[in-house]
Amino acid sequence: MNIVITGSLGNISKPLATKLINDGHSVTVISSKADKQAAIEALGAMAAIGSLEDADFLTDTFAGAGAVYCMIPPNFAAPDQLGHYQTIGRSYAGAIRRSGVKRVVHLSSWGAHRETGTGFIVGSYHVEQMLNGLADVAVTHLRAGYIYYNLFNYVGMIKGAGMIGANYGGDDQLVLVAPADIAAAAAEELTAPDTEPGHTIRYVASDERTPDEIAQSLGAAIGKPDLPWVTFTNEALKSSMEQRGLPAHIIENSMQLGNSIHNGALRENYILHKPARMGRVKLADFANEFAAAFAKS
Repeated sequence: MNIVITGSLGNISKPLATKLINDGHSVTVISSKADKQAAIEALGAMAAIGSLEDADFLTDTFAGAGAVYCMIPPNFAAPDQLGHYQTIGRSYAGAIRRSGVKRVVHLSSWGAHRETGTGFIVGSYHVEQMLNGLADVAVTHLRAGYIYYNLFNYVGMIKGAGMIGANYGGDDQLVLVAPADIAAAAAEELTAPDTEPGHTIRYVASDERTPDEIAQSLGAAIGKPDLPWVTFTNEALKSSMEQRGLPAHIIENSMQLGNSIHNGALRENYILHKPARMGRVKLADFANEFAAAFAKS
C-alpha cells in the first residue's frame, strides 16, 4: 500500500514509517525541512518537502495514496493556537477531498471530545470536526494520552527546585502513552482491511498513573526517592510562568489544560471508551529513559 505520513522524523512518525516500510509498504514522509530528505530516504521512504499549510502541495502528495497519517505539529510560538490547528486542519481536509484519499488516521488527543476548557487540546477538537465532515472517507481519530516525553520538561525544575509542580497533582489521574505505542496503533489503523466510510475514535494509552506515582517512579530512577509532586494554585503557576518570561497564550492554555486534568474533564470520555489493550511501554520503562536524559542534562 502507498501510505503518506506527516510529522517528518518525529518521535511518532519515524517509528511509524520504519514499521510500515519493514512490513513492505511504500511510504512517503512529509517534512517542511529540506535537510531531512537524506535521513528520510535512508529509512527507505520517499521524501516530500513542503508546508502543511499548502493545500496544493498536500493534494499532490496525497494523490494515489491508499492511506494518510495526519498530525498537527506543535507551534508554541503561534499566539493563536486554535488558529494554528484550524489552518492545518483545513489544509488537510481540502487535500484529502481533492486527492480522493479514502483512509485517514488522525493523531488527536484525550480530551478532544470537549469544545472548550482544555487549552491546547481544543485545537484537536476542531480538527476532528473538520475531518468528520469528509464524505466517503474512513477516518480514525487516535486520541492519545499524556505523552511521556512531556515529562522531560520537568528536568530543569527537578534540578533547580527539587520537585515537580503543576496546577494538578496528588491523586489526579493521568493517562500516559509512549510515542512507540502511538506509532504501533497508527500502523494498525492505516493498514486495517475493509474500513468503512465514517469516523471512529480509538484511545491510545500505555499506563494510568497519578502525579504522586509518577514523581515516585521518576525520583527512584534518578536517585531522588523523596521527589515530591507539588500541586500549585493557578495563581502560583501563573506567577511562576510569568517570571520565566512565557507568553500569555502559553500560560493561559497551560492553565486550562492543567485544570481539566485536575477536575477530570480531560479524562471523562476516555473512561467510557478505554482501549481494548494498553500499550507496551509502562511508566517504569520510561523512568529509565528519563533517568538517562536527566543525567545528560
